[in-house]
Amino acid sequence: MDASIALILAQDGITTGAVYALLAVGLVLVFAVTRVIFIPQGELVAYGALTIAMLQAGKFPATVWLLLAMGLMVFATDLWARLRPGALPAAPGALRNSVLANLAWPALAYAVAKATPLETLALPLQVLLTLAIVAPLGPMLYRLAYEPLAHASVLVLLIVSVAAHFVLLGFGLVMFGAEGARSQPFSELRFDLGPLNLTGQGLSVIFSSVLIMAALSLFFSLTVAGKALRATAVNRLGARLMGIEVARSGRLAFLLAGLIGAFSGVLIGPVTTVYYDSGFLIGLKGFVGAIIGGLASYPVAAGGALLVGLMEAYASFSASAYKEVLVFTLIVPVLVWRSFTSHTLLDDEES
Repeated sequence: MDASIALILAQDGITTGAVYALLAVGLVLVFAVTRVIFIPQGELVAYGALTIAMLQAGKFPATVWLLLAMGLMVFATDLWARLRPGALPAAPGALRNSVLANLAWPALAYAVAKATPLETLALPLQVLLTLAIVAPLGPMLYRLAYEPLAHASVLVLLIVSVAAHFVLLGFGLVMFGAEGARSQPFSELRFDLGPLNLTGQGLSVIFSSVLIMAALSLFFSLTVAGKALRATAVNRLGARLMGIEVARSGRLAFLLAGLIGAFSGVLIGPVTTVYYDSGFLIGLKGFVGAIIGGLASYPVAAGGALLVGLMEAYASFSASAYKEVLVFTLIVPVLVWRSFTSHTLLDDEES
């Protein structure tokens, strides 16, 4: 392998690693706030990629039907929680907010998708419509599957995540079929920089990923909602005592994860053909990055995801048959190191 090939592989690795970094950040965010290992985030990636591909083909996106069904289920759950015997008093405006988020928003998305000539929409509008359809599935899934078990153990929440993954995988097969799709690239720009052949699509992926992570950093630092999420991640009980509604923080965390997952699908759609089950493998690679960050550190998780992208690129060149094995083997030394570190901490506490 000469230097020019190494640079080309590094370019590919950074491009895919930027998407994995977004997913890793989303996984760390959800786990820190809710203790949920959000395995179904991979399905939201596939939903995002396939939804925008359907929009660009002029087809009515099947994910709208899922959005309508889940919104109706969430509203029915909220209504029952208010009307059942012995129910606690609801917060002012809670039912109105449920109507807006779970009935009005899906109905609006349906009306826009039904009345608009989808294939003639500009690309930014197609992206916005895709996010409006797919991202709300995150908090709806939290309300239906995770919020009733908010005080359960991490193992129980992991089992629920696995079950939700298989349910969404089945819905994906029904909505999109077994055939894959690829969306249109953001840019056809190409230019040479030394041995590198840079593309507008690759640069758009990297720039968008950096921009989203910077926006998340500002959100956590400057907004009240972001600070509430940070407080919930640090100490759930302390946040509750300070008046922060932990359930609302969980829904917000899942909404951000839904946005990240859907937008990651939009970014990766033009790069590779996406199938209904492609998101699981993509999400697992983001999970490797999150594990490297200990499911706690956003910068380390993003850096670990970039490492995953680089290793995948180089492994696909030198040992393509073992590419996935080499990528997932990254978890082993990290877990061994953390195991020895935790034992050291326990020994220190005992002494």
